[in-house]
Amino acid sequence: MTSFEQALKIVLDAGQMNTSKAACEQVALEDACGRILRQAVMADRDMPPFDKSAVDGYACLFADLERGLPMQLLEIVAAGTMPVHKIEAGCCTKVMTGAVVPQGTEYVLMVEETMEEQGIVRCTAKPGPKTNICHQGEDLTMGAEVLAAGTIIQPQHIALLAAMGHAKVQVAPKIKIGIISTGDELVEPWESPQIAQIRNSNSWQLMAQCKAAGASATYYGIAKDNADSFAPILAAAIKENEVVIVSGGVSIGDFDIVPETARSLGIDMLFDRVAVQPGKPTTFGLGADCFFFGLPGNPVSSFIQFELMVKPFLMKRMGAQYSSVSLWLPMAHDFTRKQAGRMAHLPATINPSGSCCLIDYHGSGHINALDRAQCIVRIPVGLTSVSAGEYVEVILL
Repeated sequence: MTSFEQALKIVLDAGQMNTSKAACEQVALEDACGRILRQAVMADRDMPPFDKSAVDGYACLFADLERGLPMQLLEIVAAGTMPVHKIEAGCCTKVMTGAVVPQGTEYVLMVEETMEEQGIVRCTAKPGPKTNICHQGEDLTMGAEVLAAGTIIQPQHIALLAAMGHAKVQVAPKIKIGIISTGDELVEPWESPQIAQIRNSNSWQLMAQCKAAGASATYYGIAKDNADSFAPILAAAIKENEVVIVSGGVSIGDFDIVPETARSLGIDMLFDRVAVQPGKPTTFGLGADCFFFGLPGNPVSSFIQFELMVKPFLMKRMGAQYSSVSLWLPMAHDFTRKQAGRMAHLPATINPSGSCCLIDYHGSGHINALDRAQCIVRIPVGLTSVSAGEYVEVILL
């Protein structure tokens, strides 16, 4: 049985095989969120591009404020317009937030600290230590790297791309993924299950996870637990996709035919058991032009194994700068387990106090154990108990 650390290394190493980092496609700015930036973005101008006012106020000189003298109002400058007059002794200009400050400005006195009457401005409070001026280039200088290649584009990055004039964005192509579920007991969500049947939730969960990871997922349906049903569906998915994910049929039961069928179609299995709980039957292999993941049929297992193993693989494959976010937090309660031969990954929440609390969890088939999960607590191999207050590794979802 392969350790989780070994399995993840095998998967990530495979993710770098035969990949073209130059491959890219262009998308509109409004379609770029969630995609992986292929080329670094450089600043095409200083940010701010000019000295601007941080507040609504009056541009003036320090000396006039220190002496407490009244100041003659020269003009009003709105954002998007240029000032006409230079600031000189005894004079000031009213500027709006974001407006260009006039030449000679040393300080912008906030409107709340002034009184204006018939074009004469007086300071009514002691000015603060900040000048209230945002200086040209203090955020970014022209030519500086704004976003690195491999950035997973988030809404805050869209603002930067827009500010740098990128109406079109060069991104990594989406990986094509084929999703298959196996099981005689499965029916689709729109069907009414018989007594011995359950609705297929795994495929739809995995489809959503793939799309959230920036991939393009295609659902190939439910295959019965026999090679005659499964083989042609798997063969089509292998031919048409870069990655195939199968849920179910990877254990050692009489009807678990996935690994054998995959091998018959040219998949070389690199591991077929991982020392984790849940997710022990997780399988990974390589074909001539395809990567293969076999995930357990239980929904919690498939969800967690996707997040911890498949998603990092996809990110690596698409050239993303990615690592799961983990931190060490104290347990809010005692925890014990009988078997410690496998690494455990358990759904949990984070309390306002900063401790983590395991969710009531009945096993890998307990589908609604995930609905409140904010994170996964990792319990290392060999550890049978954790006391309240002890620190554990927490992987954020």
